[in-house]
Amino acid sequence: MPTPNGSAPAPDDALAADDALAALSYEEARDELIAVVARLEAGGASLEESLQLWERGEALASRCQQWLDGARERLAAAQSQERSGEDVPGESR
Repeated sequence: MPTPNGSAPAPDDALAADDALAALSYEEARDELIAVVARLEAGGASLEESLQLWERGEALASRCQQWLDGARERLAAAQSQERSGEDVPGESR
């Protein structure tokens, strides 16, 4: 994403942003996404700021989807193990 002066961010900045996004919990990403949407809906931001907010919102939505997909996979694995009679990790019988 370009910086306000029109130049692309340094590669190290982009990597740090990716790492920070990957470190967010589902709840943190969801809450920040809600705040981004509220700022966009409120209007009043410059075009550049609106674009940056939109891009951040897309990244946050993707991060939330990763969490939800991972949870769905874990549930499917637990259900599969339960059906096959295997012990589900973390459960006692």
